[in-house]
Parts: sequence; structure tokens; C-alpha cells
Amino acid sequence: MGAPRISPNSNRYPESMDSLVCLCARHVIAQDPLPTIPRSLYPVLFQVAFLDRRPLVLQDLVATWPFTELHFQQLMGDQELPQGEDCINCVQAIIKAVVAQVKRELKEPSRHSSLRVLNMTGLWGFMSGNILADMNVWYITEALAKACVEVSKDQQEFQRHGSKRHKGCSGADTATAAPQPLGVDIHADLTVYKTYYKIVHDALQASAAGPLRLKCREFQAENISASEIVTLLESLDPSCLRRVDLRCSFLRSTQLPVILPHLSRFPELRSLKLQHFLYVEHLTPESDSRIRCVARQLGMLPSLRELSVAPLESLEFHYCSLIPADLDFLSQSFHAPALKKLHLSSLDVSRGLLEPLRLLLEKTSASLLYLGLMECRMNDSHLDALLPTLRRCSRLRYLGLYGNSLSTAVLRDLLQKTLELQNLRLVVYPVPRDCYTQEVSEITGHFEEDEELLRAVTAEFSQILANSGRTNLVWTYDPDDHEAPDYFSLFRLFFHLISLF
Repeated sequence: MGAPRISPNSNRYPESMDSLVCLCARHVIAQDPLPTIPRSLYPVLFQVAFLDRRPLVLQDLVATWPFTELHFQQLMGDQELPQGEDCINCVQAIIKAVVAQVKRELKEPSRHSSLRVLNMTGLWGFMSGNILADMNVWYITEALAKACVEVSKDQQEFQRHGSKRHKGCSGADTATAAPQPLGVDIHADLTVYKTYYKIVHDALQASAAGPLRLKCREFQAENISASEIVTLLESLDPSCLRRVDLRCSFLRSTQLPVILPHLSRFPELRSLKLQHFLYVEHLTPESDSRIRCVARQLGMLPSLRELSVAPLESLEFHYCSLIPADLDFLSQSFHAPALKKLHLSSLDVSRGLLEPLRLLLEKTSASLLYLGLMECRMNDSHLDALLPTLRRCSRLRYLGLYGNSLSTAVLRDLLQKTLELQNLRLVVYPVPRDCYTQEVSEITGHFEEDEELLRAVTAEFSQILANSGRTNLVWTYDPDDHEAPDYFSLFRLFFHLISLF
């Protein structure tokens, strides 16, 4: 029987890591050195080596990779990755193999390898939440940045030695330049913290003219200055960037107009996330003018779909002091009927916002896929008032209600009455207020959960779901148990789930 043919871009992988293919693959990668490998077996050997935490094997496989592209996410499919340091070591082994290839080509320009694109995008999706801690995301960025700087220094060293040798042989100051290596494009999602700004900046500068070219798809900056953000944006390849996420708590709306003009050079930019920038305590003529300026600058980004002047599809407000007039304005705008994602965390519905919120949900009910109402000081009467409108959100796929004071009875009613929403796949509800003891935790300062009552409620909800045949609907009180979909994954993730049932 011939070897299975698995395309490097295929999503068809063995369903079980104990399948015959995987057992055979483990036998192959256990050999040292690796035997001669047919081209068609590289993808499955790569997958098994990564899942079995074999960084040296990965390094050998990448060193002889027979395809022009190595796309990590496509190769791994939906497999659960190793956690923490094991995953980091495997990723670093891949990067080391690519660095070694480029250095070899610098030394011998006529010797070319097949690999020309290393695509590491999508690792944030793997690493957020259950797979790796947020800090580990930086380690991938750091490894890529150091690799670009290292290869750039080697390139300069080879060029200096080559120039000296050429002058010694010909006696001429000007001579035909040595052939340039083809190099490798590295597509990645980058995150930058204040401490590591310099290494990332140096890497982007080095990759612009170096054989290891860093191409950023999603860029996240946390707590760096406006001028540093601008410098990094000017260093990015303009052809690839699709998302910018700026998490800078000490910056304010006065500095946003400095940054926005530099985004216009990215034609593929689809998503712009701004945290803290637009916070305004009191509306003044000056702040009103700045907001209008920001609106004009956003209007200069025609491809933007998350926070844009085209009908908004995604809108998030975190800890914003919204007033009823704000929600009324949004309800009456042309954005409302197009909204697919609405996230309003810490909206205080007890301060006259309940009816404006209900009207907004009414206007978005035909399009809404994601609704987040976390920590909105919502009680039973508030949810009862919203329930008829929620039941009209026929396309809703995610509902987040954790952090509100709701009883078991009203949550049970919500569950029973939203079973009719056939597209709904995930509900994150708060621990019912009647599932708390009267004892205060010394660690959190909050009332402690009554674990026995909570288990009983969880079992009851699970039974209701099972009796109704809604095994494709998840109800959980743990917001970390299932990762909420973001703008880009919302459609892909849920359409995949729907296709399974």
C-alpha cells in the first residue's frame, strides 16, 4: 500500500493521533538521522513531530522542506498544541532551521532551497486562552525579531568579506556585485511591549533590505508611546497588515490624530482596535473637535470593517460612560442594521439605559451574531425586559452575560426561551446569585460560591439542553472555558460548528 498523499495546504489530517498513519510517522521520526522522506509525507511528519514535542526533528524537516511555503496553521489544522515551553521550543526550532537555510545561501548564493515563505500567522488564535499564556505570544515575536537581526548582521559580514576578497583579486574598487540570495518571507502576527520595542524596531529595519523579510499580518502594541507606534507602523510592510490593536492605557484622544494618518498606507487594513484612546470624561469644544478629527481620519481608511465609516459590523465599548443619548444615536444611525458584533461591557443598565439598549437590540436583531453584556449591573427584571427582543435575534450565535446579578430562575427561563434560536452556539452566564454562600473569601473579598448548588444548577441546565436535543449549544458560567470568537473568526468558527450538526 502506497504512502498517503497529504497536501501541505490540506486540512485533512488523521482524526486520532493513534491512527495507523501517525503510528508510522512516529516510527519514521524516531530514526536518527531521518531517512530519505518522500515529498508527500512531510506534512504529516511535521504535524506528528510538533504534537510529540520533537524540536530537533522539526529542525531537520524544515531544513529539507520540499515545498515553497510552510504554513503552520494549515499544517496543524485544529489539533490541540502542546502548552507553554514545549510549544515555544518547537516554534524556535522551526525558526532556527530557516535562519540556517538563509545563512547557508548567503555563504553559497548558488545553492537554493525550496522554502521561500514561512507563514506563522494564526498563532495568537492558538496561544490565547487555553493554549499559551499571553506572555508567551511575545516569545514568538522575540524569536522572529532576533532571527531577522542575526541574519542581517551575517549578511553585512559576508558583504564586507566578499568586497575585500574581490578588491584583493582585481585591484578595482568597483566590481560586479555578488548574486543576492533569494531569502525567505516570514508572515507573522507581532506583539510589542515597551521593554522590547527596540529589538522589534531593529528587526523591522533589518528585514526591509535583508534576506529574512518580516511581513506582519496582525500588529498589537501595548503601552508604548505614540511616536514609537508611528515608527513601527512606518517600518511595516504595507502589503500584508490587516489588523492593528493598540492597547496603550496612558495615551489619550489627543494623540490618536498623530497615529491615524500613518494607517492609510495599509490597503488591506480591515480591523482597528483602540483601547483607552477615546476616553473622554467631559465633552468640551476641544474634545468635540478632536472626535470629529478622528472621525474624518477614520473615513480615510476605506477598507476598514471593524471600526469604520462604512456600516459598522463590529462595535465594542469597554468601561465607557455611555448615556441614553449615545445609544439612541446609535439606534437611529445607519450602522445599527449592519451590526454583527455588539460588545457593551460595564454598561450600567440601571441608569436609564435599559430602554435605549432594548431599542438598539431591536434595530440590530436581524443581523446580530455576537452580543456581550458583561458586568452591566443587570438584574432579573432587566433581563426579563430584554428577553422578548433577544428572542428576535434569530442569527445570534454568542451571548455573554457573566458579571451580572441574575437568579437561577431567570437564567432557566432564558435558557428555555432561547432554545428556539437555532444558530445560538455559546452562552456564558453568571454564577446565579442564589448559588453564593454568606461567607466572604479572604482572597477575593467576594462571597464564595456554593459548589453543591452550582453543580446542581449546571446539571439542570445540561439536562434541559439534552432533553431539547440542543447538544450543539454550550451553556457555561466560566468565561475562560470557551474562547469568545473575534471579528475574523466569528463567521468561520460558527459556520464550521453549524456544519457539524
